[in-house]
Amino acid sequence: MRKIVVLMHLTLDGVMQAPGRPDEDVRGGFPHGGWARPRGDAMGAVDTGIAPDGALLLGRRTYEDFFAFWPNQTDNPFTARLNAMQKYVASTTLQEPLPWHNSTLLAGDAAEAVSRLKAEPGPDLLIMGSGVLVQALMRHNLIDRYMLLIHPLVLGTGRRLFEAGSPTTELRLVDSSTTTSGVISATYHLAEPTAPATA
Repeated sequence: MRKIVVLMHLTLDGVMQAPGRPDEDVRGGFPHGGWARPRGDAMGAVDTGIAPDGALLLGRRTYEDFFAFWPNQTDNPFTARLNAMQKYVASTTLQEPLPWHNSTLLAGDAAEAVSRLKAEPGPDLLIMGSGVLVQALMRHNLIDRYMLLIHPLVLGTGRRLFEAGSPTTELRLVDSSTTTSGVISATYHLAEPTAPATA
């Protein structure tokens, strides 16, 4: 069975919204877009997190944002990797054929479609961004691993990864490192269920 891995930039107060560019995601009047850029050394951890034989799993908004940006970055080696990767897109509004090379639409209910995909043989599925999709999969216990890039920054506003009402989930830290700019790269796996205490 495939594993589903979330790779996400977060602030110390858990904000995931628009780390890359000022205009990336202005929903709710969010004024802090591009907050991750001053700590660009975190991109090394992003690069490490992308397995050469892996596949991407994206929500519609992130897919369209990535497609509008990455194929045009011809001098960036990251572009070739993203272009070559298989991309699965969970959406109820997009239709095939999708415009980006190696893209497959997962139509209908996202959790059901991803659950079927996870059960198939194949490489692990990496989710970058796609906060709405991640939260939907959390509610169905479909996330296996979190690779969180935690920036030394508090914004006080914005969309958060672990919002109020998120399911209670116990995690186990399996790896961590810190960049020179103070970004903590922390990898968590789901913790094994703890057996109830016996008298």
